[in-house]
Amino acid sequence: MWKNLNALEKRTMIGCFAGWSLDALDAQAYSFVMPALLGLWGISRGQAGMLGTVTLLVSAFGGWFVGMFSDRYGRVRVLQITVVWYAVFTFLSGFTQNFEQLFVCRALQGLGFGGEWAAGAVLIGEVIRDEYRGRAVGIVQSGWAIGWGAAALLFGVVFSRFPDALAWRIMFWTGLLPAFGAIWMRGKLREPEASAPARQAARNTSVAAQIGIIFTRPYLATTIKAAALATGATGGSYSFVVWLPTYLKTVRHMSVIGTTAFTTVLIAGSFVGFLAGAYLCDAIGRRRTFMVSTIGSAIMLVLYMGISLPDNLMLVLGFPLGFCAYMMFSPMGPYMTELFPSAIRGTAQGFCYNFGRGIGALFPGVIGLLGSMLPLGGTIVAFGVSAYAIMLIAIALLPETAGRALDAGAPSVPASESEESYRRELSTDSR
Repeated sequence: MWKNLNALEKRTMIGCFAGWSLDALDAQAYSFVMPALLGLWGISRGQAGMLGTVTLLVSAFGGWFVGMFSDRYGRVRVLQITVVWYAVFTFLSGFTQNFEQLFVCRALQGLGFGGEWAAGAVLIGEVIRDEYRGRAVGIVQSGWAIGWGAAALLFGVVFSRFPDALAWRIMFWTGLLPAFGAIWMRGKLREPEASAPARQAARNTSVAAQIGIIFTRPYLATTIKAAALATGATGGSYSFVVWLPTYLKTVRHMSVIGTTAFTTVLIAGSFVGFLAGAYLCDAIGRRRTFMVSTIGSAIMLVLYMGISLPDNLMLVLGFPLGFCAYMMFSPMGPYMTELFPSAIRGTAQGFCYNFGRGIGALFPGVIGLLGSMLPLGGTIVAFGVSAYAIMLIAIALLPETAGRALDAGAPSVPASESEESYRRELSTDSR
């Protein structure tokens, strides 16, 4: 595939891959510092869960509005702003002195964190040609595993060499790295030409009209189902990923090195899962890939945390758990790109994915509250499996889009009529 891409497609893939990697480095840093904060600040599991939840919850709103602004002002420009935003607030988190200050920084980080996916996924989905879209977006998504792996390795090195009181701050300070990626993007990436008419149409209307169109016919049903799909995927992964280091340390009583080893196996599985999902979504279709991944994730989560297993067997099972749980994210970007026409793509994709992320963000917080009264492992399994059940329902109700040209799949009416209807509606609202 790579040799058949043109220069712009390759640069866009590289830029978005780096963005996803550094995004994951920032996002996953908190899960590794959480055990240290539990001891240093004496916060409860419920408060720790709130710190994990607030970033993801605010990211739902950030992604929605950033997606809308990317429809109005361009994917690349808005992507650069969001990358700098979340990098700065991750960095500032390392200077906080108490729960309240970190809560504010984590919330503000969420605005950019949600927006990076909204603008980046649409950008690469529009730049890459139809026949390569699934594989390209899926490969870019695998950058998340690279960033997550970097966070795990950084955790092992930093917490082994520095006292906890300093190590957790260093983890957050490294979050400034993505800001340098935004500088590279400015000179190497450019806006997709196909989205230029849509940007002009969006700028000619009110923000309220642009936001509201995804909740009207013929888009409303697709909006609801796509949001449910994202809710299941993100809720399932957040249920165990946010709490995994804490579970390994407090329930399985593992050291820093042991926690790093188990997390690294899970991350390795997720990386291979991202790549497998990228190729499978073009080979067998988006829906079948979702189905295989969702059922496999539920089964592996029950085995991994729902059954008392020896440490060595649990270590091995981390790979297939990561493989199944992250395979589903590879088709997510191209699938949502194909479900909506270009005039509302950023708004719709930003809302659907980040609404799901916001609802899924509640899971770690609730798990933290219940985990104080119930076994942590069983609570994680219950919420994770429930999330995957929601995803299965959404998959059954949504159409297959593999091989579909962009703007050929607006629900209920032909794409050309949908696009024209949308522009007429925007024009009417602006008057």
